[in-house]
Amino acid sequence: MQPVSPPKWIDTHAHADAPELGLLHGSVALDNFRAANAQANLQMGVIPAVQRSNWQAVRDLAYTLQWAYALGIHPLYTPGASMADVEALDELLTAQVADPRLIAVGEIGLDLFVPELKTPAALALQEALYRAQLKLARKHSLPVVLHVRRSGDLLLKHLRQVKVPGGIAHAFNGSDAQAKTFIDLGFKLGFGGAMTYHAATQLRHLASTLPLDAIVLETDSPDIPPQWLYTPAAKRAQGQIQPPNTPAELPKIAQILAELRGMTLAEMAQATQANAVVALPKLGRLLDEANFE
Repeated sequence: MQPVSPPKWIDTHAHADAPELGLLHGSVALDNFRAANAQANLQMGVIPAVQRSNWQAVRDLAYTLQWAYALGIHPLYTPGASMADVEALDELLTAQVADPRLIAVGEIGLDLFVPELKTPAALALQEALYRAQLKLARKHSLPVVLHVRRSGDLLLKHLRQVKVPGGIAHAFNGSDAQAKTFIDLGFKLGFGGAMTYHAATQLRHLASTLPLDAIVLETDSPDIPPQWLYTPAAKRAQGQIQPPNTPAELPKIAQILAELRGMTLAEMAQATQANAVVALPKLGRLLDEANFE
């Protein structure tokens, strides 16, 4: 009888270049990160960029880790961005069109949670940069990785007008109707640490009831910690440190999702890996190469 291989995972959204993880400045941190991921059977990760200044670092780290990456301007960074950055992104996507690890335009989108980004001028800039990046995704035939924070309807408005090759609605926490519309437009929905909280009733409802082929897994490392890593504000005020979320937490997050859906962990790994490849097609070749090695 053949031994059963442990499930393998894809983290479709991990900001591995974030300073909290220390991977850009120390070999020990990098070695520890790799070892933890190997123990968790993490087969692949996707590193989304957030602003022009980190595009090169994201690409370099993706090659160091043998992961994939996406390039874009995150809505939280739009106050310091302009159409000149979109033009630079267009030039970079053109130059790196053959790069097998460049798999999407992202992280892009809209944020209607942060008050400073909701002023008329700030929102207008968000929308202009988002729409321009959608057009780049269409031009370069790349899917998009979307930031969706209280902005689902407005994101969908632009997606209906600027058709793109699908992608992932990262950290989705919207309504059933919004979820259906994203899915109808060819998107998968990202689920991560927020789903592990018992109080997240709408999110758990979505995780339990959405079509299985609409779901991908993510950590948003080092952010959105799962319940077991969360440090309450009162304890943080007393000096207790909030540990960073890491991709190595993905199997435990997946276990919660598997329990919500009445599935085995192996079934969940197989389904979400297949969904990730549908959402981000260039992942397929990278996974084939990783399995061959």
